[in-house]
Amino acid sequence: MSFLRVLVVALLACAGGAQAAASAADALRARYVALGDALAHNQFQRPIALQSEQNSGDLKGDMYAIVDHPFSTLNNALKGADRWCDILMLHLNTKDCRASNAASPSLMAVSIGKKFDQPLADAHRLDFIYRVAAQAADYLQVRLNADAGPLGTRDYRIVLEAVPLDARRSFMHLSYAYGYGLGARLAMQAYLSTAGRDKVGFSIVGHEADGRPVYVGNVRGVIERNTMRYYLAIDAYLSALSSPPQEQTERRLRNWYAAAERYPLQLHEMEEADYLAMKRSEIRRQQAQSRVAAAG
Repeated sequence: MSFLRVLVVALLACAGGAQAAASAADALRARYVALGDALAHNQFQRPIALQSEQNSGDLKGDMYAIVDHPFSTLNNALKGADRWCDILMLHLNTKDCRASNAASPSLMAVSIGKKFDQPLADAHRLDFIYRVAAQAADYLQVRLNADAGPLGTRDYRIVLEAVPLDARRSFMHLSYAYGYGLGARLAMQAYLSTAGRDKVGFSIVGHEADGRPVYVGNVRGVIERNTMRYYLAIDAYLSALSSPPQEQTERRLRNWYAAAERYPLQLHEMEEADYLAMKRSEIRRQQAQSRVAAAG
Protein backbone atom coordinates (compact mmCIF):
# COMPACT_ATOMS: atom_id res chain seq x y z
CA MET A 1 0.00 0.00 0.00
CA SER A 2 1.39 3.40 -0.98
CA PHE A 3 2.05 6.09 1.59
CA LEU A 4 -0.80 8.17 0.17
CA ARG A 5 -3.28 5.32 0.54
CA VAL A 6 -2.10 4.68 4.12
CA LEU A 7 -2.58 8.38 4.90
CA VAL A 8 -6.08 8.41 3.39
CA VAL A 9 -7.09 5.30 5.36
CA ALA A 10 -5.75 6.83 8.58
CA LEU A 11 -7.60 10.10 7.97
CA LEU A 12 -10.85 8.28 7.25
CA ALA A 13 -10.45 6.23 10.44
CA CYS A 14 -9.88 9.38 12.47
CA ALA A 15 -12.90 11.05 10.90
CA GLY A 16 -15.03 8.00 11.65
CA GLY A 17 -13.83 7.94 15.26
CA ALA A 18 -14.55 11.65 15.70
CA GLN A 19 -18.03 11.21 14.25
CA ALA A 20 -18.75 8.29 16.58
CA ALA A 21 -17.55 10.29 19.60
CA ALA A 22 -19.71 13.26 18.59
CA SER A 23 -22.74 10.99 18.22
CA ALA A 24 -22.12 9.39 21.64
CA ALA A 25 -21.67 12.81 23.24
CA ASP A 26 -24.96 14.00 21.76
CA ALA A 27 -26.71 10.86 23.07
CA LEU A 28 -25.32 11.41 26.58
CA ARG A 29 -26.36 15.07 26.58
CA ALA A 30 -29.85 14.02 25.49
CA ARG A 31 -29.92 11.56 28.38
CA TYR A 32 -28.99 14.38 30.75
CA VAL A 33 -31.98 16.41 29.55
CA ALA A 34 -34.33 13.43 29.79
CA LEU A 35 -33.22 12.73 33.38
CA GLY A 36 -33.57 16.34 34.51
CA ASP A 37 -36.38 15.73 36.99
CA ALA A 38 -34.89 12.48 38.34
CA LEU A 39 -31.54 14.18 38.92
CA ALA A 40 -33.17 17.11 40.72
CA HIS A 41 -35.63 15.16 42.88
CA ASN A 42 -34.71 11.74 44.27
CA GLN A 43 -34.11 9.74 47.42
CA PHE A 44 -30.33 10.12 47.16
CA GLN A 45 -30.25 13.85 48.08
CA ARG A 46 -27.68 14.41 45.36
CA PRO A 47 -27.94 14.74 41.54
CA ILE A 48 -27.74 11.07 40.59
CA ALA A 49 -30.09 8.58 38.97
CA LEU A 50 -29.64 4.82 39.31
CA GLN A 51 -31.31 2.25 37.08
CA SER A 52 -31.03 -1.52 36.87
CA GLU A 53 -32.28 -4.31 34.67
CA GLN A 54 -32.23 -8.08 34.63
CA ASN A 55 -32.54 -9.92 31.36
CA SER A 56 -32.11 -13.58 30.60
CA GLY A 57 -28.60 -14.34 31.85
CA ASP A 58 -27.53 -10.71 32.21
CA LEU A 59 -27.51 -8.04 34.93
CA LYS A 60 -26.84 -4.34 34.38
CA GLY A 61 -26.74 -1.22 36.52
CA ASP A 62 -26.55 2.34 35.17
CA MET A 63 -25.58 5.35 37.24
CA TYR A 64 -26.04 8.86 35.84
CA ALA A 65 -24.57 11.73 37.84
CA ILE A 66 -23.79 15.42 37.77
CA VAL A 67 -20.33 15.73 39.32
CA ASP A 68 -18.69 18.91 40.60
CA HIS A 69 -15.54 18.39 38.57
CA PRO A 70 -14.56 20.08 35.30
CA PHE A 71 -14.50 17.82 32.27
CA SER A 72 -10.77 18.48 31.91
CA THR A 73 -10.25 16.89 35.35
CA LEU A 74 -12.22 13.77 34.38
CA ASN A 75 -10.53 13.61 31.00
CA ASN A 76 -7.09 13.58 32.60
CA ALA A 77 -7.77 11.59 35.76
CA LEU A 78 -9.83 8.70 34.39
CA LYS A 79 -7.42 7.63 31.67
CA GLY A 80 -4.90 4.97 32.62
CA ALA A 81 -5.20 1.44 33.93
CA ASP A 82 -3.13 2.32 37.03
CA ARG A 83 -5.64 4.99 37.99
CA TRP A 84 -8.51 2.58 37.56
CA CYS A 85 -6.77 0.18 39.91
CA ASP A 86 -6.71 2.96 42.50
CA ILE A 87 -10.45 3.42 41.95
CA LEU A 88 -11.39 -0.26 42.08
CA MET A 89 -9.37 -0.84 45.25
CA LEU A 90 -11.85 1.31 47.19
CA HIS A 91 -14.60 -1.28 46.73
CA LEU A 92 -15.06 -3.62 49.68
CA ASN A 93 -14.68 -6.74 47.57
CA THR A 94 -11.58 -5.72 45.59
CA LYS A 95 -8.62 -7.41 47.25
CA ASP A 96 -5.94 -6.58 44.67
CA CYS A 97 -5.52 -4.81 41.34
CA ARG A 98 -2.41 -4.73 39.19
CA ALA A 99 -2.14 -2.98 35.85
CA SER A 100 0.18 -3.90 33.01
CA ASN A 101 0.87 -1.33 30.32
CA ALA A 102 3.37 -3.51 28.48
CA ALA A 103 0.73 -4.56 25.96
CA SER A 104 -1.79 -2.52 24.04
CA PRO A 105 -4.54 -2.39 25.16
CA SER A 106 -3.56 -2.37 28.83
CA LEU A 107 -4.41 -5.29 31.11
CA MET A 108 -5.70 -5.26 34.68
CA ALA A 109 -5.59 -8.30 36.99
CA VAL A 110 -8.31 -7.72 39.61
CA SER A 111 -8.86 -10.04 42.58
CA ILE A 112 -12.37 -10.14 44.05
CA GLY A 113 -13.08 -11.63 47.46
CA LYS A 114 -14.97 -11.38 50.72
CA LYS A 115 -15.72 -8.27 52.74
CA PHE A 116 -12.83 -8.95 55.11
CA ASP A 117 -9.07 -9.24 54.85
CA GLN A 118 -8.12 -12.53 53.22
CA PRO A 119 -5.19 -14.15 51.38
CA LEU A 120 -5.11 -13.48 47.65
CA ALA A 121 -5.10 -17.22 47.04
CA ASP A 122 -8.67 -17.30 48.36
CA ALA A 123 -9.89 -14.53 46.02
CA HIS A 124 -11.19 -14.83 42.45
CA ARG A 125 -9.21 -13.19 39.66
CA LEU A 126 -10.73 -11.27 36.77
CA ASP A 127 -8.53 -10.24 33.86
CA PHE A 128 -9.80 -6.94 32.47
CA ILE A 129 -8.83 -5.32 29.21
CA TYR A 130 -8.67 -1.55 29.65
CA ARG A 131 -9.01 0.90 26.78
CA VAL A 132 -10.04 4.44 26.02
CA ALA A 133 -12.82 3.69 23.55
CA ALA A 134 -13.54 7.28 22.51
CA GLN A 135 -12.02 10.65 23.24
CA ALA A 136 -12.81 14.17 22.03
CA ALA A 137 -12.72 17.72 23.32
CA ASP A 138 -16.17 17.20 24.87
CA TYR A 139 -16.47 13.45 25.35
CA LEU A 140 -14.65 10.58 27.05
CA GLN A 141 -15.47 6.88 27.08
CA VAL A 142 -13.42 4.28 28.96
CA ARG A 143 -14.13 0.54 28.85
CA LEU A 144 -13.04 -2.35 31.06
CA ASN A 145 -13.95 -5.84 29.83
CA ALA A 146 -13.32 -9.28 31.33
CA ASP A 147 -14.41 -12.50 29.64
CA ALA A 148 -14.84 -14.63 32.76
CA GLY A 149 -15.43 -14.18 36.46
CA PRO A 150 -16.09 -16.29 39.57
CA LEU A 151 -18.80 -18.94 39.85
CA GLY A 152 -19.61 -19.04 36.15
CA THR A 153 -20.13 -15.30 35.68
CA ARG A 154 -18.91 -13.88 32.38
CA ASP A 155 -18.72 -10.89 30.08
CA TYR A 156 -17.99 -8.21 32.68
CA ARG A 157 -18.41 -4.69 31.32
CA ILE A 158 -17.55 -1.48 33.12
CA VAL A 159 -18.12 1.58 30.93
CA LEU A 160 -17.54 5.19 31.94
CA GLU A 161 -18.53 8.09 29.70
CA ALA A 162 -18.66 11.80 30.40
CA VAL A 163 -19.41 15.18 28.82
CA PRO A 164 -18.92 18.72 30.14
CA LEU A 165 -21.92 20.69 31.43
CA ASP A 166 -20.18 23.97 32.19
CA ALA A 167 -16.78 25.17 33.43
CA ARG A 168 -17.20 23.47 36.81
CA ARG A 169 -19.45 20.45 36.27
CA SER A 170 -19.64 17.32 34.15
CA PHE A 171 -22.29 14.71 33.44
CA MET A 172 -21.14 11.14 33.89
CA HIS A 173 -22.62 7.75 33.07
CA LEU A 174 -21.26 4.58 34.67
CA SER A 175 -22.50 1.20 33.47
CA TYR A 176 -21.67 -2.02 35.30
CA ALA A 177 -22.87 -5.33 33.85
CA TYR A 178 -22.10 -9.03 33.63
CA GLY A 179 -23.61 -12.26 32.42
CA TYR A 180 -24.29 -15.38 34.45
CA GLY A 181 -25.11 -19.05 33.97
CA LEU A 182 -26.62 -21.80 36.05
CA GLY A 183 -23.73 -22.04 38.53
CA ALA A 184 -23.79 -18.31 39.25
CA ARG A 185 -27.58 -18.36 39.51
CA LEU A 186 -27.48 -21.13 42.13
CA ALA A 187 -24.72 -19.38 44.08
CA MET A 188 -26.68 -16.13 44.04
CA GLN A 189 -29.84 -17.88 45.22
CA ALA A 190 -27.88 -19.38 48.12
CA TYR A 191 -26.49 -15.95 49.04
CA LEU A 192 -29.89 -14.26 48.81
CA SER A 193 -31.44 -16.88 51.06
CA THR A 194 -28.74 -16.53 53.74
CA ALA A 195 -26.35 -13.58 54.18
CA GLY A 196 -28.10 -11.45 51.58
CA ARG A 197 -31.70 -12.14 52.49
CA ASP A 198 -32.29 -8.74 54.13
CA LYS A 199 -30.28 -6.67 51.68
CA VAL A 200 -31.97 -4.31 49.25
CA GLY A 201 -31.11 -2.00 46.39
CA PHE A 202 -32.14 1.61 45.77
CA SER A 203 -35.05 1.45 43.32
CA ILE A 204 -38.41 1.94 45.00
CA VAL A 205 -40.84 -0.73 43.80
CA GLY A 206 -43.78 0.00 46.12
CA HIS A 207 -44.82 1.32 49.51
CA GLU A 208 -45.89 -0.15 52.83
CA ALA A 209 -49.31 0.65 54.28
CA ASP A 210 -47.70 3.40 56.37
CA GLY A 211 -46.05 4.95 53.32
CA ARG A 212 -42.55 3.60 53.84
CA PRO A 213 -40.80 2.73 50.57
CA VAL A 214 -40.22 -0.86 49.51
CA TYR A 215 -36.84 -1.24 47.81
CA VAL A 216 -35.93 -3.71 45.12
CA GLY A 217 -34.25 -6.88 46.36
CA ASN A 218 -32.84 -10.07 44.87
CA VAL A 219 -30.28 -9.81 42.06
CA ARG A 220 -31.33 -6.32 40.99
CA GLY A 221 -30.56 -5.20 44.52
CA VAL A 222 -27.11 -6.76 44.20
CA ILE A 223 -26.30 -5.00 40.92
CA GLU A 224 -27.58 -1.66 42.24
CA ARG A 225 -25.46 -1.83 45.38
CA ASN A 226 -22.31 -2.60 43.43
CA THR A 227 -23.00 0.01 40.75
CA MET A 228 -23.38 2.58 43.51
CA ARG A 229 -20.16 1.42 45.18
CA TYR A 230 -18.21 1.79 41.93
CA TYR A 231 -19.70 5.22 41.29
CA LEU A 232 -18.77 6.35 44.81
CA ALA A 233 -15.24 5.05 44.20
CA ILE A 234 -14.89 7.21 41.09
CA ASP A 235 -16.25 10.26 42.91
CA ALA A 236 -13.99 9.64 45.92
CA TYR A 237 -10.97 9.32 43.63
CA LEU A 238 -11.77 12.58 41.84
CA SER A 239 -12.44 14.45 45.09
CA ALA A 240 -9.09 13.39 46.56
CA LEU A 241 -7.08 14.84 43.68
CA SER A 242 -7.00 18.23 45.41
CA SER A 243 -4.99 16.75 48.30
CA PRO A 244 -1.19 16.46 48.27
CA PRO A 245 -0.12 13.24 46.47
CA GLN A 246 1.09 11.57 49.67
CA GLU A 247 -2.33 12.11 51.28
CA GLN A 248 -4.57 11.06 48.40
CA THR A 249 -4.84 7.35 49.20
CA GLU A 250 -6.07 8.00 52.74
CA ARG A 251 -8.39 10.75 51.51
CA ARG A 252 -9.92 8.40 48.93
CA LEU A 253 -10.59 5.73 51.53
CA ARG A 254 -12.23 8.14 53.97
CA ASN A 255 -14.25 9.81 51.19
CA TRP A 256 -15.55 6.46 49.96
CA TYR A 257 -16.56 5.20 53.38
CA ALA A 258 -18.30 8.46 54.31
CA ALA A 259 -20.20 8.51 51.01
CA ALA A 260 -21.30 4.87 51.37
CA GLU A 261 -22.52 5.49 54.92
CA ARG A 262 -25.03 8.01 53.59
CA TYR A 263 -26.98 4.92 52.54
CA PRO A 264 -26.62 2.54 55.50
CA LEU A 265 -29.69 0.45 54.65
CA GLN A 266 -28.08 -0.64 51.39
CA LEU A 267 -24.34 -0.21 51.87
CA HIS A 268 -23.31 -0.51 55.51
CA GLU A 269 -21.11 -3.59 55.99
CA MET A 270 -18.52 -2.69 58.64
CA GLU A 271 -17.31 0.09 60.89
CA GLU A 272 -14.99 2.75 59.50
CA ALA A 273 -11.97 1.58 61.51
CA ASP A 274 -12.37 -1.96 60.15
CA TYR A 275 -12.75 -0.75 56.56
CA LEU A 276 -9.70 1.50 56.82
CA ALA A 277 -7.56 -1.22 58.40
CA MET A 278 -8.58 -3.76 55.75
CA LYS A 279 -7.97 -1.40 52.85
CA ARG A 280 -4.66 -0.08 54.16
CA SER A 281 -3.43 -3.66 54.47
CA GLU A 282 -4.61 -4.59 50.97
CA ILE A 283 -3.06 -1.49 49.41
CA ARG A 284 0.28 -2.10 51.18
CA ARG A 285 0.24 -5.66 49.82
CA GLN A 286 -0.62 -4.39 46.35
CA GLN A 287 2.19 -1.84 46.40
CA ALA A 288 4.73 -4.34 47.72
CA GLN A 289 3.90 -6.83 44.97
CA SER A 290 4.09 -4.10 42.36
CA ARG A 291 7.60 -3.17 43.57
CA VAL A 292 8.67 -6.81 43.40
CA ALA A 293 7.30 -7.16 39.88
CA ALA A 294 9.05 -3.95 38.78
CA ALA A 295 12.34 -5.10 40.27
CA GLY A 296 12.09 -8.49 38.56
